[in-house]
Amino acid sequence: MAFSTRARLVNPRLGIYFSIFAALFTALFLLVLTFEQLDVSEATLRLLFFAVPIAIYAIIGISVSSNDTLNYFAAGRRVPAAYTGLLLATSALGATLVVAGTGAFFFAGFDALVIMLGTLTGFVVMAIALAPFYRKFGAYTVPSYLGRRFDSRPLRIAAAGFVAVPMLLVLAAELRMGAVVAGHLINANPNLIILMLALSVAITTVGGGKRSFTWAGVAQSLALFLALLSVATAVSVMITSLPVPQLANGPMVRNLVRNEVSEGLQLVAAWPMAFELPGEGFAALTKPYTQPFGAIGPLGFALGTFAIATGIAAAPWLLPRVAACPSVYEARKALGWTTVFAGLALLTISSVAVFMRDFALETVMSDRLGPLPKWLFDAAASHFVTFDQTASRIGFSALQFDRDAVLFVLPGATGLPHAFTFLLLAGALAGALVTAGATIASLSAVLGEDVVQGMSWEPAAPHARVWMSRIFVGVVALCGAALTIVAPTDPLRLVLWALSITGASMFPVLILSVWWKRLTANGALAGVIAGFVAAALAILLSESGAIGVATPITGILGLPVSLAAAIGLSILRPEMSRHLLEIVRDIRVPGGEIIYDREMKRLQVRQHGRTPPT
Repeated sequence: MAFSTRARLVNPRLGIYFSIFAALFTALFLLVLTFEQLDVSEATLRLLFFAVPIAIYAIIGISVSSNDTLNYFAAGRRVPAAYTGLLLATSALGATLVVAGTGAFFFAGFDALVIMLGTLTGFVVMAIALAPFYRKFGAYTVPSYLGRRFDSRPLRIAAAGFVAVPMLLVLAAELRMGAVVAGHLINANPNLIILMLALSVAITTVGGGKRSFTWAGVAQSLALFLALLSVATAVSVMITSLPVPQLANGPMVRNLVRNEVSEGLQLVAAWPMAFELPGEGFAALTKPYTQPFGAIGPLGFALGTFAIATGIAAAPWLLPRVAACPSVYEARKALGWTTVFAGLALLTISSVAVFMRDFALETVMSDRLGPLPKWLFDAAASHFVTFDQTASRIGFSALQFDRDAVLFVLPGATGLPHAFTFLLLAGALAGALVTAGATIASLSAVLGEDVVQGMSWEPAAPHARVWMSRIFVGVVALCGAALTIVAPTDPLRLVLWALSITGASMFPVLILSVWWKRLTANGALAGVIAGFVAAALAILLSESGAIGVATPITGILGLPVSLAAAIGLSILRPEMSRHLLEIVRDIRVPGGEIIYDREMKRLQVRQHGRTPPT
């Protein structure tokens, strides 16, 4: 048996290419920093940080265009583990969990750990229970996996319809958050910005599909992490003299909480099922940072963690990414890297929240001398903060921060040049583009592969498959932009809804498809339908006030319904074929041929045998 070397699978120059991009991004920041010192107009500097990175991402995406099916739908299965992990982490967090997550830590304190615990737990579950087996199967989409796993066309089409809903919600959330961030860089109509962002993602992705998204997305992920870590590290050095913000904020917390209580932030108790993360817009601090269960109750915390974890583990815009890894072993490594990168980002935004708490406390301290600090007025001019600018003393209740601007207030509060704020805005915008690209690339593949071709196992011509998906890239981008414009909603709420619906409808069936041989096609179909309907109905009832559970966690109540329907119908009507049992056995064996490729080859051979000779 011949073995190919690693060099043939993975491009050895990838590190050089992305080092060049990192150098370009850094050079852009230094150029803007220099221009700022030369008194170049601020509008020009903001425009540079908006337009130049987007142009670079588009150039990267277009430069790796491909008409090859494997490249278009799975990036050639040549993406190294570290790059896959970086892309998975950024696609899961996006701008919503980075920007709104910083605000959540700032207002809710330790209660916002539900986001961190849920996200990291979801990746651990994906790494152990789903990702290696999905990589062995090798399907391009989750509906294709379920359809071929159970040899069921109705299940394939139903799954395609149901996974489209949470993906559209995530797309709308990222486009809206991206528009909010971009609105601080350029002065344009928000609806026009949404259309521009959707168009830029479509242009970046359409040429090479998953391959274009992968390499443009890695560049966008680097931009996000470079911006976030650079600013947080600079602030940490200025405040604590330590260049590790993820650890340096710890000693600050003890004095911070003691002073918060003395200045009027009293302990509050939430009822067990409460789940009140800060909403969109301005709000004041109401609880000490370290107090647990002041905004989220104990049961709400457990349900929220479970909802986020199951949604992340089964997310149809995340899980197919592991199919791009060269092997099952690389897929396992990729999830390890994902956990590292996601944990690093979440620890960093939590440290930013602590630093901003310290500045807010310094502003409202009763024994503070002198006028209000200048950064507060600058933040108010940028619409990041609101307060009575004529007052000489303000309290916590009079000082209100925009939840989605807490991250961007920090550079100004520490006296850093405006270029650092622009850098953070450009990084957050890159995060929005990554997740928007992930959902557009995945949903276009679902529509082209599982909806248009859903009632036939006969593989279409490779050229037709690629062009069908390209058409749907534009369609999905326009639909996402239209949904964002017509029905604007809090992005954090949309993401939590999407994760709850995904966890309720897809997680039980995906887990059982790997770990329970007796699950049947009808049982899987019943589980997907029952979980989705129960989750959507629970969210609607919660929104209308019919049930007293917060909507971000209500949807996960559909998970036991899905599990019961899948198991119950499979036990009542067992119908397992020898072929399906062999597929389950093969999924659990890490080595060997990729199952999806093997099935496609069989279908192509069968189709070729039926073709009459010319």
